[in-house]
Amino acid sequence: MGSERSVTLTVRGAEKRDGGRGIARISDAVRQHLEVLSGDTLAIEGDRKTVVKMWPAAASVPDDVIQIDAETRSNAGVSIGDTVTVRPMAVEDAESVTVSPEANFSLDDVDTLEVAVKRELRDRPVSPGERARIERLGDAGLFTVTATDPDGTVRVTGETDVKVSLAGVADSTVTPAAATGDVGDDAGEMTGATYEDIGGLDDELRRVREMIELPLANPEIFRRLGIEPPKGVLLYGPPGTGKTLIAKAVANEVDAHFISVSGPEIMSKYKGESEERLREIFDDAAENAPAIVFFDEIDSLGGKRDDESDVENRLVAQMLSLMDGLESRGDVVVIGATNRVDAIDPALRRGGRFDREIEIGAPDEGGRREVLDVHTRGMPLADDVDLDRLAATTHGFVGADLHALVTEAAMAALRRARDDGADDDALLDVTVSRDDFNAAMASVDPSAMREFVAETPTVTFDDVGGLDEAKQTLVEAVEWPLSYQNLFEVTHTEPPSGVLLYGPPGTGKTLLARALAGESDVNFIHVAGPELLDRYVGESEKAVREVFDRARQASPAIVFFDEIDAIAAKRGDSHETTERVVSQLLTELDGLTDNPNLVVLAATNRREALDPALLRPGRLESHVEVPAPDEAARRKILAVHADEKPLADDVDLDELAADLEGYTGADLEALVRNASMRAIREAADAWGVAEADRNADEIVVEERHFDAARDHVRPTL
Repeated sequence: MGSERSVTLTVRGAEKRDGGRGIARISDAVRQHLEVLSGDTLAIEGDRKTVVKMWPAAASVPDDVIQIDAETRSNAGVSIGDTVTVRPMAVEDAESVTVSPEANFSLDDVDTLEVAVKRELRDRPVSPGERARIERLGDAGLFTVTATDPDGTVRVTGETDVKVSLAGVADSTVTPAAATGDVGDDAGEMTGATYEDIGGLDDELRRVREMIELPLANPEIFRRLGIEPPKGVLLYGPPGTGKTLIAKAVANEVDAHFISVSGPEIMSKYKGESEERLREIFDDAAENAPAIVFFDEIDSLGGKRDDESDVENRLVAQMLSLMDGLESRGDVVVIGATNRVDAIDPALRRGGRFDREIEIGAPDEGGRREVLDVHTRGMPLADDVDLDRLAATTHGFVGADLHALVTEAAMAALRRARDDGADDDALLDVTVSRDDFNAAMASVDPSAMREFVAETPTVTFDDVGGLDEAKQTLVEAVEWPLSYQNLFEVTHTEPPSGVLLYGPPGTGKTLLARALAGESDVNFIHVAGPELLDRYVGESEKAVREVFDRARQASPAIVFFDEIDAIAAKRGDSHETTERVVSQLLTELDGLTDNPNLVVLAATNRREALDPALLRPGRLESHVEVPAPDEAARRKILAVHADEKPLADDVDLDELAADLEGYTGADLEALVRNASMRAIREAADAWGVAEADRNADEIVVEERHFDAARDHVRPTL
């Protein structure tokens, strides 16, 4: 490990919650070797020397690793994968510290900045020339330490006088290490994003780094192997998942010239000008190599060529030519981002152009927890905020949605404080509570679910009278694979991929599906069969694919096809469009075994009309009958719908249930509603508006109201 009380360690990215905190995490074995305790100061030496506060790493972190954030890596002049020498260091308490912001602020901001900087730097060791990030100031929170008293490395305490100088880093007597040529000519041109700002995408980020960071940082490795480095990477996935953020973070970490191009900016009404703009962009990249050219929404300028799109065709041809010429341009890599990958011209997607396509999908629960760590690390959270619970209940939320959720929660906290009469000074001490996040959840919808009728139902099995056998079958098919995943894995048992609910109209099939989603606390995508049909060839099948693609992004989810017989009738007896939809459904259902977090429910009152291929094992294999209710079930259904209604003493639900042979659940709900409306009508006619308000507690629903209702609500069966 090195000389006494020093070690040589390999740099790894910091934990998401540690970004901008000036923390280094090391294993317990290394801590004991260095004889340091949590909170002690460590000196880290790479190309330069910097100081950090030590915290213990997780047990899974190897002994030869140190975890530090982007600012610390920049201050030490190292990248992920480099080695550094680490040793303990004694520091004095600071009398004063002066910092200079890298963003533009006015003189009116100085007092507020000094409070924020002191709060964030308290108990941290700092040295002149180092960069520090103040998380609560967002993108404008990068500062450089320009002076300390006493000189050298000091610790900021509650007694330290923290000053903010707006003279600028360039006017300071101390040149920040990160702005010198030691790191690279473009070290000062940071994109503002770091690896610690990306949550839930560790595997995707690793693959992007392999394709971009290594060729730009160590091109000689590829030359030694006699192969060409990758020229382009295509990032695709739903909007808001972090495609642009990944591109900016990689450019920042590899210290490359970064050129961001929005696809529509290239377009021009003059012939040839769009192509000229493209050539200028690639020439600029070649002059400033190593460089990354990032095309956001690349589908807008690299779409599939056809006979009618003259401008788009010329742009694609120009892109092909420029990407084929990247070898002569030196260390230039192209990144494209799109949420419409199938719309891109196939010639752009072959090897030698966009060498690899990497999907950036919606995060799972663990990923959402990391994203929440990123967006709340500078936020004062109340003790009742449980980020694990929040991550578990935000199905379908992408990174941008979670950022919006956190922002809205903070705004809710500010509104609450202002409503309570807090002044500007008191607002600085506001904390964001669980109630603020609950309020934010009501106003932020997940992006992955916006294109469909989607919800997390509040209905539960308690709202469904009877049907106990059907409920148990659904629980085993849907809840058990989610709750007892290990048991299914140990027994090598595949859970049912699809469940068909069948029975007469009005018996509660749709309600049962919604209740299952409410019990399971998963997303619920309700698809009415006929809405998928389209007269144009291929559109109906595309609609089916999109339903399943969106459901996979928002998993765990239940896809519920209501009236499935409208789109899945027997082939040979149905229309050509319906037959193509059936074939697409079969294909999608066959792929469900790879995703246990996605279950398909379907409902029909014409099971005999469905294509037999849909009903075989491996597809809609569990068939659950939802029959007309018997007397006991009718009693339970009446109890559900009559709950909390002001029933008169002469109303006997047991007697009523016995007399309602042939009534379905929907009929019984309509009967109770009709009887209630009759009671309301009588009261309104007798009292008028003013008296009705005063006497509302006296209204009752009597037996005669039910008798009259039976004359108007007839049984379905």
